Amino acid sequence: MSEQTARRAAVLGHPIGHSLSPRLHRAAYAALGLESWQYTAIDLTEEQLPAFIAGLDDSWAGLSVTMPLKQAVMGLVDHVEPLASVVGAVNTVLVQGGGRRPTLVGANTDVHGIVAALREGGSGGTASTAAVLGAGATASAALAALAELGCAEPVVYVRSLGRTGALALAAHRMGVHPVFRPLAEAATGILDVDLVVSTLPPGGADFLVPEVAGRQVAGVLLDAAYDPRRSAVGAAWAGAGGSTVDGERMLLHQAVEQVRLMTGQPGPLTAMDAALGDALG
Repeated sequence: MSEQTARRAAVLGHPIGHSLSPRLHRAAYAALGLESWQYTAIDLTEEQLPAFIAGLDDSWAGLSVTMPLKQAVMGLVDHVEPLASVVGAVNTVLVQGGGRRPTLVGANTDVHGIVAALREGGSGGTASTAAVLGAGATASAALAALAELGCAEPVVYVRSLGRTGALALAAHRMGVHPVFRPLAEAATGILDVDLVVSTLPPGGADFLVPEVAGRQVAGVLLDAAYDPRRSAVGAAWAGAGGSTVDGERMLLHQAVEQVRLMTGQPGPLTAMDAALGDALG
């Protein structure tokens, strides 16, 4: 692909105004010399998604897909890569030219983002015990990431034990055997594990602060939420002696992998990290 070939990419979701993806991808294009490439944010509901996907042509390089569209888009692409199929969520659509219409490939870079963020945060690349908070698409990616790090029997803390079917099915496809427990039990259950990944919405894990404060922890905590940049539970965890990985690191590393897949060039981590820091202040 020529550097001068104009290509388009976008992040899709609803609502999408908060997304930092445009800042990250545009910084990458500038660093890679892809001056003619464009990256935008497009607000789409699940009902609007099929028509948008059907209208893609070979001027597009790819799409970043956020909630609530990560499952809905799976049935709209031509191929789903094995990891995305196992996880049950697509956060990246690659638009590949050739033929009368482009071929759309669904991929998942969230797993890469979680693994890279945890390794960066001092996990050592392995984990024998782990806990996940939440049961959505990011929790599924977290299970795949933990399996890659060596933990196949994590404990998953959820608000409703009756709504874990999709996550349990995804775990089965991964060869992971989670134990599901009520979210209220996380207050004591996360204190002595190697890795903790919270996939709850911003502030969703703040109820753990009183339990963590004043205790001694040694594991690594990744809070996938990044608003605020350091969550209350992250601050408490660091204060208790643990290692904390802020959610922005997962966002950064999954975006770096998206850039690689869409452009065919290594994602420029340093330039994208600087853009993220500027965006978050």
